[in-house]
Amino acid sequence: MVFDERLADRARSAVAERTDFDEKRMFGGLVFMVNTHMCCGLMGDDLMVRVGRDGQDAALTRGATEMTFTGRPMAGMVIVPAGLLSDDDALDEWVDRAVAYARSQPAQPPKARKKT
Repeated sequence: MVFDERLADRARSAVAERTDFDEKRMFGGLVFMVNTHMCCGLMGDDLMVRVGRDGQDAALTRGATEMTFTGRPMAGMVIVPAGLLSDDDALDEWVDRAVAYARSQPAQPPKARKKT
């Protein structure tokens, strides 16, 4: 899947203003990892945001849609349509939520590497 490079640059900058992060290609898009957790990312022209189960209803009332992957809903993850991200203030609000959630979670231990 191709993602919006301009939105990727804007989101990357927004996350970088708030915290250290890693960037990975995932789900056919681009994902920003904070504190070892998926924080937010791009899928096509839209922003994928991890808001947690407790934040999902509030995100849905603000225009986000439930994220489904392989036909199943992903609890705590929403998609913010590109039309809601036209200005930096709007993007910043979504990134704030995502970064706050990721930073509130305990860091995951490194995965053990398989011996071959």
